[in-house]
Amino acid sequence: MLEMKNLRRVYGHLPPIISAQGLSKRYGAVALFRSLSFTVSEGERIGIIGPNGSGKTTLISLLTGAVESDAGTLRLGANVQIGTLTQHRDSLAPETTVAEALTGGAGETVMVNGAPKHVVGYMRDFLFAPEQARTPLSKLSGGERGRLMLAQTFAKPSNLLVLDEPTNDLDMETLDVLEDMLADYPGTVLLISHDRDFLDRLVTSVIAPEGDGRWVEYAGGYSDMLSQRGADLTREARRSEPERSSRPAPERPAPAPKRKLTFKEKHALETLPKTIAELNEGAQSLTARLDDPRFYERDRTAFEQASARLGDLQRQIAAAEELWLELEILREELAAADGR
Repeated sequence: MLEMKNLRRVYGHLPPIISAQGLSKRYGAVALFRSLSFTVSEGERIGIIGPNGSGKTTLISLLTGAVESDAGTLRLGANVQIGTLTQHRDSLAPETTVAEALTGGAGETVMVNGAPKHVVGYMRDFLFAPEQARTPLSKLSGGERGRLMLAQTFAKPSNLLVLDEPTNDLDMETLDVLEDMLADYPGTVLLISHDRDFLDRLVTSVIAPEGDGRWVEYAGGYSDMLSQRGADLTREARRSEPERSSRPAPERPAPAPKRKLTFKEKHALETLPKTIAELNEGAQSLTARLDDPRFYERDRTAFEQASARLGDLQRQIAAAEELWLELEILREELAAADGR
């Protein structure tokens, strides 16, 4: 079941892009979703968070009709055009030029949000110099390939943009471009991410799993979700307290000891930010090397080794941030329970 924690949907007066009623989905004995009812309105930017295996990607697939539910109904709005951010940077032939990749080899204009724009002007939006229009993709750095990937995504017509961990494999410069383009995007966004700051800056609400197929939506960004989650836990605890009676209360067994963070969990919460920062520093250093367009020509083996190492670092960063997220949510829950 999907619960709403905001009293009034900011975008509730706009036509729905997605309307889901009673969706359920199981994989074997695991119930990922139970009676999920959910409406996505035009212009909303919804972040989806949760640990690996919780069903984030399946949720997006259900809401866009890519995966059928076991029960319930799904309705997509009229004329919905879904855009996705491809992670396959090597899908085009290496001799293809930047301009050809953006225009499809037809003419010198790109359609952006329904309006034509000269390809060189559009390239500037993604930090490309005009003279790079004829540059073959094989000569682009890793960061430039990432920006070209974004440019291709936003050049395709869409009013619903689906992003699954879009910040993975992007350098800081490209991340800034992505954030700027999303801020100007006129449509609706469904976004899976573990990046707390990224979510805080972009989304209008956050959806998080609560266990046993139950998902909850919180108004605002990730930080707002943490604040509301703690408050909700406290309120629910108080509502569940029995009314006092003049009769003597029956003897009750001693309460179980309160759950506290273990030493290992506390240590991880304290040290993970530094670990993540160090991993990011290493990833940025490798990205800077890979950004050199001559690196591949000089030493292909070293380039491939650096690319593989960068992939390993990015996976470690994602795992560390995922663990930190889980522990931070646990800390918030325990703090709320302790303040009852």
